[in-house]
Amino acid sequence: MTKEQELQIYIDGKYYPKSQAKISVYDHGFLYGDGVFEGIRVYNGLVFKLKEHVQRLYDSAHAMILEIPLTQEQMIQAVLETVRKNNLKDSYVRLIVTRGVGDLGLDPRKCCIATIICIADHIKLHEGEAKVKGITTLVSWVRRDPVDGTSHEIKSLNYLNSVMAKLEANMSGADEAICLEKNGCVAEGVGENVFIVRNGKISTPPTSTGALEGITSKAVVELAKKLGYQVNVENITLFMLFSAEEVFFTGTAAEIVPIRQVNWRTIGKGSRGPVTEKLMGEFQKLTRDPKQGVDAYS
Repeated sequence: MTKEQELQIYIDGKYYPKSQAKISVYDHGFLYGDGVFEGIRVYNGLVFKLKEHVQRLYDSAHAMILEIPLTQEQMIQAVLETVRKNNLKDSYVRLIVTRGVGDLGLDPRKCCIATIICIADHIKLHEGEAKVKGITTLVSWVRRDPVDGTSHEIKSLNYLNSVMAKLEANMSGADEAICLEKNGCVAEGVGENVFIVRNGKISTPPTSTGALEGITSKAVVELAKKLGYQVNVENITLFMLFSAEEVFFTGTAAEIVPIRQVNWRTIGKGSRGPVTEKLMGEFQKLTRDPKQGVDAYS
């Protein structure tokens, strides 16, 4: 790929070829994971749930007392411009805001202004057969950070908790990991929300477990209710997980992914269940609905 064909990366209002896109080694996002981010999907030019993602970015920043030097509308326009500049109709956008450049100390007051980065590229998670046969998972020893600590309700740049769980899954031969909260109830995956189906009812853990309030999970809950399913937000024990008829992940990058095995225990019939299949079909329709996002090319 020539430099003329390289992806263009937005950094603080300017665009740089992918090979030249850099930030300072003194940036607190790099030094301390001091920042927030969003992953956003683009479907045929429609930036799906863009306003919702930007709102969550600003909510996370507010919780960290991180001032973003753009309005939400300006941030939306930066995302749309980045998608257009790279002429991408189907892509994955990574929007990042760090505390900015400081010194080697922790003091956030040394960071004068936040760094803003927007990347439009592609991502592949559990494609093809995984969406039909389902994936295998491992319940990790790595517990989710508690809500009174560095809670995953804040979508921060510090994902060590998730990386450690993912490493364990990799070393055990599982596709993904499931994390528990400090009391032993299910919290979420390493980067996805968890749903189970038992007795025809759908359940998902509350954010009090430290789970992120997922934008895709919220869309799936709304779809499920429209289809007539009862959806409960409740604590999920390992027994409930093991004995579920269906288990699936939701997330921006993963979309909806069925789980066929948890800790070597077969879930349901060992493949995608009917409820998960129905929700996947309805979710695909939703991603094509112009009311569900902002068209980058209109």
